[in-house]
Amino acid sequence: MLCFMKKGMLLLFVGVCLALSGVSVFAQEVPADYQEVLKSLDRKGDFKAGVLKVNIPRSDLKITVQGFSTPTPFGFGGWVALTKAADGSDVMMGDLVLLQDEVNPVLSALLDNGIDVTALHNHFFWDDPHVFYMHVHGMGKAADLARRVKPGLDLIGHVKPEAAAPASSGGTALDTAKLAKIAGHEGEQTGAVYKITVGRDDLGMKEHGATINARMVNARMGLNTWAAFVGTQEDAAIAGDVAMLEDEVTLVLKALRKNGIDVVAIHHHMTGDRPVVIFLHYWGRGPAEKLAGGFRAALDELGKSAPAHGGAH
Repeated sequence: MLCFMKKGMLLLFVGVCLALSGVSVFAQEVPADYQEVLKSLDRKGDFKAGVLKVNIPRSDLKITVQGFSTPTPFGFGGWVALTKAADGSDVMMGDLVLLQDEVNPVLSALLDNGIDVTALHNHFFWDDPHVFYMHVHGMGKAADLARRVKPGLDLIGHVKPEAAAPASSGGTALDTAKLAKIAGHEGEQTGAVYKITVGRDDLGMKEHGATINARMVNARMGLNTWAAFVGTQEDAAIAGDVAMLEDEVTLVLKALRKNGIDVVAIHHHMTGDRPVVIFLHYWGRGPAEKLAGGFRAALDELGKSAPAHGGAH
C-alpha cells in the first residue's frame, strides 16, 4: 500500500512538472514573424490563442477622472493585435490611447501608410488630461503591417502641442456666395453662422417603414453631411459632420487631412441601418475659402459607388 502511494505521488509530481513545462513552452512559442514585429516596433507583447498582442500603454500620462487618480491598467493601455487569416496573411486591429494634440498627427501617419482608422471617440468624462481612443485596422503580411503602423505609434508621446492663434478682431465678412460655389451647395445663414447641409439622397434607407432617402427627408432626419462656417473670410472656423458608407471612410479622412482639417470623432449614429452609415465630425480654422475647399474635397469622395439598398427595419 505504501509503495502504491509513493508511486502515485511520483506520478503526480511528474505530471505537475510536465504541465508547468508545457505552460512555459507555450508562452515562449511566439512565431518567428511575430517576434520580428515586436522587434521592429520595439514594444513588448504576448502570444496567446493564436494572437499577438502588442502593448502600447500610456504609462507616460498621469490621468485623473473626476479628480480620482486612475493608473494605466484602469483603461489607458493601448494595443495592436495580429492574427492569421485563412489565406495565411495577417489581420491587424488595435486601439490607441491618444491626447487630443496627438490624434490628427497619428491619424495622418497611419493613413499615409495604408492603415485604416475605423473609430475615434472618448471613453471617459472628466478625464484630465483628456484622452481619445483611435481604433485601427490593416491587412497584409506581419512585417509589412509593422512597418506601416510604426510611424503612427512612434508619434505617441512625442507630439508637441501647438499654441492656438488668437482670433482676429477685424476682417472681411464671410462671402457666403463664394463658399456656396466652392462647396457646390447653397447654405442658410443663422446669425453669424453660415451652414451648408447636404443629404445622402443616393442611399436607399428605410427606418420602420419610413423612407429616409427621399429628397430633404434624410437631411432633416440626420442622414446628412454639413459644414458650419463662422468668422471672417481671412480667419474662419469650420465644423461639421460627414455621413459615409464604410468604403468611403478612409477616402474622406484622407481628403480632410490633406486639406488641414482635423478629425475629432468617427462613430455610428444609428444601429440596424442598412446600408451601414458611419459619421465623422471635424473642425478646422483658416481662410474661409480654403476650409470650403476641404469640405468640397470630402464631398467629392461620397456617392462614387452604388450602395445596396436597405430594407425596412
